[in-house]
Amino acid sequence: MILMKKVLRNEILLKGKNRQKPITADLTFQPDGKQKPLVIFLHGFKGYKDWGPWHVLAQQYAEEGFCFCKFNFSHNGVVPENLTDITDAEAFGYNNFSKEMDDTDRVLHFFTQKENLKRFEIDKSQIFMIGHSRGGGLGIIKAYEDNRIKKLATWAAVHDFSGRFSNEELAYWKKNKVIYAKNARTGAEYPLYYQFVEDFLASKDRFSIRKAIENTSKPILIVHGTKDETVHVNAAFSLNKWQPESTLFILPEANHVFGAKHPHEGNHLPQMLDRVNARTINFFKEA
Repeated sequence: MILMKKVLRNEILLKGKNRQKPITADLTFQPDGKQKPLVIFLHGFKGYKDWGPWHVLAQQYAEEGFCFCKFNFSHNGVVPENLTDITDAEAFGYNNFSKEMDDTDRVLHFFTQKENLKRFEIDKSQIFMIGHSRGGGLGIIKAYEDNRIKKLATWAAVHDFSGRFSNEELAYWKKNKVIYAKNARTGAEYPLYYQFVEDFLASKDRFSIRKAIENTSKPILIVHGTKDETVHVNAAFSLNKWQPESTLFILPEANHVFGAKHPHEGNHLPQMLDRVNARTINFFKEA
């Protein structure tokens, strides 16, 4: 437990489903004896809970009266002994959407247990979610499936999982059983085994982002930058079209991570990310 300006950060280790890889998480909040909304953050592809300025993000939410949870998907390649980089390439290779959805459910289950609601001063009726990039697509599906989620904010979210790979790439993947994803910062290459595709195809209807957002009535804030180099801004317009009741917030000149980088220096958010965060906090506070 780390004390930072009267804000507590609690490190948590959860068991993975069926004795698989553990889920590392942390919860940041300011204890005052009052129940608080819980915000759960879903990181994106090649992301992790301690990437860049996410710890500053957590601090800001705590100071604004929220409990803020960020966690590593069990197979994102980050191990409990080293939370600041991807080092378990094999785990990364065996990640898939089903595992990430299971992980999200296990985190939700943990924080909605009676003893943890009391321990962390969580208001069970106000559970919100932020999903970045691939995590945004997963967040849309989770919000649709799970009544515990009351509001969702997507940051630079994908709008279609099936369109992320071409037919040629899929054919190569199936033949060779593996492709590789490169870390632009370190140059490291991580395997992606074909089981990822098999998992998606086995539950293709469930993993339709369009179906999920069209059929949810929950408040959704869609945030995207016009200079997103990873997920084109048109993804945000598609999501908003499919769910006209959603709120669209487009930032001119913002990139995929809204000016953030890893490692992060200082105790402040980059200007673009600070704007995103302020808008998201207001969205969660709105009645």
